[in-house]
Amino acid sequence: MSLISQIIITADDQLRYPTIGELETVREYLKTGETRIKIISQLKNKEKEIIKLAGKKIFQLRPEYIAPGGNAAGTLQRSLCLRDYGWYLRLITYGVLSGDKNPIEKIGIIGVREMYNSLGVPMAGMIDSIQCLKAATLEVLNLDESSVKLIVPYFDYIVRGMS
Repeated sequence: MSLISQIIITADDQLRYPTIGELETVREYLKTGETRIKIISQLKNKEKEIIKLAGKKIFQLRPEYIAPGGNAAGTLQRSLCLRDYGWYLRLITYGVLSGDKNPIEKIGIIGVREMYNSLGVPMAGMIDSIQCLKAATLEVLNLDESSVKLIVPYFDYIVRGMS
């Protein structure tokens, strides 16, 4: 659900018009529309470069993952780990586009801890992986301060959801 949809639903549930504060929130959201689209386009166009750098960062931080017996030892396991990076980047775009964390929660956070635990993937490593993905994204996209403020909260939300 988008920020605008949430405001409408809340106002309607309370049988009122949107408040001045809510309308101001919509105005600020709409002002950032072009920037949001630019961020999403950059994420899409540079996905492979971001994933490659994030993979390099996590395996430097956690070399035991690619050592024999590690969760990412071998080509298949490593590619499965890196595949998740693309999925998380898509979740980030959904948040940036909607201006809301609900799509991330509904599509990607509910049950994620249980899934990774059942697969024997350490949650601390997943949190580190998302932090590496965030760092790689910011490095590759080289965003200005206002764009960083639009994207970083969604990475942080995913990390909190895994904690």
